[in-house]
Formats: sequence, C-alpha cells, structure tokens
Amino acid sequence: MSQAAGITRRVLRPLLGALMLGGAANLALAAPALSVLGQDFVFPQPQPGLPARLSDFPGLQIQQFQTDDGVTLRYWEAGSGKPLVFVPGWSASGAEYINVLYLLSKQYHVYVLDPRNQGLSQQVDYGGRISRFAADLKAFTRHLQLQQADYCGWSMGAAVLWSYIDLFGTQGIRKAVFVDQPPSIYTHADWSEQQRLDAGGMTTSPERMVAAFTRGDAANQQVVDMKVVERALATDSPHYVNSSAFARAVAAPVAQYTAQVLFDHATNDWRDVLRHKITVPTAIFSGEYSSNLPSQRWMASVIPDATLYTYSRAEQGDHFLMFKNPFRFTRDLHAFLAR
Repeated sequence: MSQAAGITRRVLRPLLGALMLGGAANLALAAPALSVLGQDFVFPQPQPGLPARLSDFPGLQIQQFQTDDGVTLRYWEAGSGKPLVFVPGWSASGAEYINVLYLLSKQYHVYVLDPRNQGLSQQVDYGGRISRFAADLKAFTRHLQLQQADYCGWSMGAAVLWSYIDLFGTQGIRKAVFVDQPPSIYTHADWSEQQRLDAGGMTTSPERMVAAFTRGDAANQQVVDMKVVERALATDSPHYVNSSAFARAVAAPVAQYTAQVLFDHATNDWRDVLRHKITVPTAIFSGEYSSNLPSQRWMASVIPDATLYTYSRAEQGDHFLMFKNPFRFTRDLHAFLAR
C-alpha cells in the first residue's frame, strides 16, 4: 500500500466507522440508545460540559421507520421543543453528532437521520442517489408528522437538502443551514478559475475521487482536492476525537454502497437551486481551513437573506467544524435559529 493510500484509509476509517457495538442485526426497535447499541461507550478524552460516557446521555434514543421502497432507516432523537433536523454527510451517521445532540437537546427536539446505506440504517443495492436520499428525507418528515422544522445539512447532507428543496420546495422548512458543501464538486473543463472557486469544484474525475475516498487510491491535488483528508487527520480537537471514536464503534459502512452515492453526489451541480429556489432564512458555515470557503461566500451572495459564519483556524474552521468546535457551533446555530 502506498503512503497516500495508507493515509487515506486512516482518514476514512474515522469517518466511515469500523466496529459495531452489539451488531446491527440485533438492534431493537425504538429505545434508549444505550439499549439499542447493547453496551456503554466511554469517550477517550472526556470534556467538561459533555458526556464522559454514553450512559451520561440517557435522553438519547434511536428509532426507525420504513421508506415507501421498503428500506428501514434509523434516526437519533433527543430533547424537546421546536424540531431541528440534521442530515449527515457522506458515509456519516448520527453517531458523529453525539456532542451536538447533547448540547442542542437542551433547547430543541433534535433528530439526526441515518441515510440508507449509512450508519445504522439498512444497506441495500438500490437508491444510491441524492434524489432518493431527498425522497427519504421527505418520508422522514411524514413519519414525524412535521408541519415545520429547521433543517441543517452538513457536507453531502447539504446537497440532500438542496435536492429536497428542488423537488418539494421550502414549504415546511422554517430556516435552512448548510455546512461547508460546495455547489458543484465536479470541475468542468471549460470553467474559468473564478467559476471553479464559486462552484467549489474539487475534482476533474469523479471516478478518481470515488477510488480515493472508498479504496484509498492515491490522487494528486489537481485531480482530487484532498484537503478534507488532511483536515480529517488533524485530531487536535478532543471533541472530534471523542465523536470520531464513537462513530467508529457504532457503524461500518460498506464501500460498495457509499461509492454509488458518492459518484452521484460528485456529478451534481446545485447552483440553479441556490440562485432561485431557497426562499427561507439561511445560515452557511465554513472556515479558513476549508477549500470550500470561496464557494460558501458565493452561496451567501446569491441566496437571499443568507448569513455566512466563517471560523478561523484557531476556531477549528474546517469541514468538520461542528464536531471539532461543538460549543461555538451550537451557540451560533441557536443564535441564528432564535433570531
């Protein structure tokens, strides 16, 4: 294995997960997370104001429902009050949100949906498309009987929200939040450099990107921007160390399925949706460590009533900012949702 492949695999394992607590096949129906997962979890670097172990968060539950095409999806739930729905990024799950869930559950009824083929949700060999993920999110809102809620999409989860808005509009969305997702991952050959920056293009070959992210194949920066991998390796935030360790312990995605949706994700261009279809107050989060920051500035310039939150390097301003700096993120998010 090449050094680059080894690094990428070490990055993807924290992002994708490695072991199962208790085993997915033995998961119970809706119940406290501790009962569903089958055992407690001790966070490696306990932090003040956050759980030191899973049992310190007794209000956390894991529930499930079935989509109209027969797929069982699981979701994480905590708190009470106004509903706040999180849509995870590629290969991620509600486990990554453990600290965010804990902090926000004091003020909101918080949900994190595990997309099909990710986290604790069912793995199937169909529906690996952003549009299907958006349809699943619509089914989720019907299952919860949500008339109105706030929605936050991180990374690919933002693209799922854009697809949702494209297909179903903004009815039922009170406020929208997008965290560090470029409008177009694929860089078109005829774009100027400014167009690439505005769109956030990060690969000239979706196939090479999929190979790099799912198999650890080597890729140079001109073919695939690997900055997100570099920042995933930076474990200087104990909050991120804890949530990543929990995610590793909870769920292990299968590359066969995550590769399908990643290719579809990489080849979509959402700039028309951002220009014309987002009609609710919007917050955008990014940071100085992220290659996506120029595209997030462009998004803030074209979405009416948009607010851009830019985190500095000292504030862990990268693609994983909500997990590396959960106290700042949840304060900023609450301030935006409450105003």
